Amino acid sequence: MSGVWGQRIKFSIFGESHGKGIGITIDGLPSGIKLDLEEIQFEMGRRAPGKNEFSTPRNEKDSFEILSGYFNESTTGTPLCAVIWNKDQHSKDYSELKNAMRPGHADYTGFIKYKGFNDYRGGGHFSGRLTAPLVFAGAIAKQILAEKDIYIGSHIYQIGNIYDTPFDKVNIELTSLKELHKKSFPVINEQKEEEMKNAILEAKKNLDSVGGVIEAAAINLPAGLGSPFFDSVESTLAHLLFSIPAVKGVEFGAGFSISSLRGSQANDEFYIENGKVQTLTNNNGGILGGITNGMPLIFKAAFKPTPSIGKPQKTVNISKMENTELEVRGRHDPCIVQRAIPVVEAVTAMAVLDLLYSN
Repeated sequence: MSGVWGQRIKFSIFGESHGKGIGITIDGLPSGIKLDLEEIQFEMGRRAPGKNEFSTPRNEKDSFEILSGYFNESTTGTPLCAVIWNKDQHSKDYSELKNAMRPGHADYTGFIKYKGFNDYRGGGHFSGRLTAPLVFAGAIAKQILAEKDIYIGSHIYQIGNIYDTPFDKVNIELTSLKELHKKSFPVINEQKEEEMKNAILEAKKNLDSVGGVIEAAAINLPAGLGSPFFDSVESTLAHLLFSIPAVKGVEFGAGFSISSLRGSQANDEFYIENGKVQTLTNNNGGILGGITNGMPLIFKAAFKPTPSIGKPQKTVNISKMENTELEVRGRHDPCIVQRAIPVVEAVTAMAVLDLLYSN
């Protein structure tokens, strides 16, 4: 099980969706870092389910309990371990899924990988519920980065075929990121919010789901973070982004569209202003040769539609090895994008913090 990530700081997640609890251990944090627990809980609340009609009605507050590595309001330097107790499991909703493999889900691959011993309730260890510990770790990383004037923010760029206004890749103001941070449905163009919400509710009404894209940015990164090839900023961050359940695509800067440009259009030309080297454009997303160049780090992450839907779907009964049909019951998000915002920000903070300490 690949539940550990990081070089200088190691993050280890544990638990299952319908088990007693989920959590994370963070090894490598320096001692003496004062933590704002209220801010951590605010971040947890951004991801928590059961808040509105756009998410699963599962009622989890995502309150955390720190078991070690924290004393007198500060980190001790020893491994910091936190647990989030599961309170609102409906495991009976998943009884028929022991043998009926949900299309688009990890039921089949998990069954094969772990020879049928995996916890299938709510997706077990494959569940998006396991992103809650990531948000906890990311909230700590964000607080450390803020002390270094590094900030991370994001917005819902796309739901279905509805698009928000993209970030200005060259100029991203901290005030704009803070405004997005306060929103329960963070978009730049508020006129698009209602359209996106209607698209989610329409999918829900039809027992279906919808996917989308999150655009994120990290500002005030110093130039020189990262390494070429295997430890590039892109590969480091992509490793964590693709660890988020349902992420199927990641692109940096202009992304795939850069392939349609000429070199004269794609290249980010340099200039000096107030003694600082900057670029006129930011098609490369703040990264050159796998190393930050001091411009905003910009990327997008694409999320597939929630695979657990109420529509009848063809599948197999793995115990009888025969074809069957399945209508997924239980409580599921018609769209996970809005709840994935703090998760994307969290893993970005985790990656940047590890890069800083490894530089």
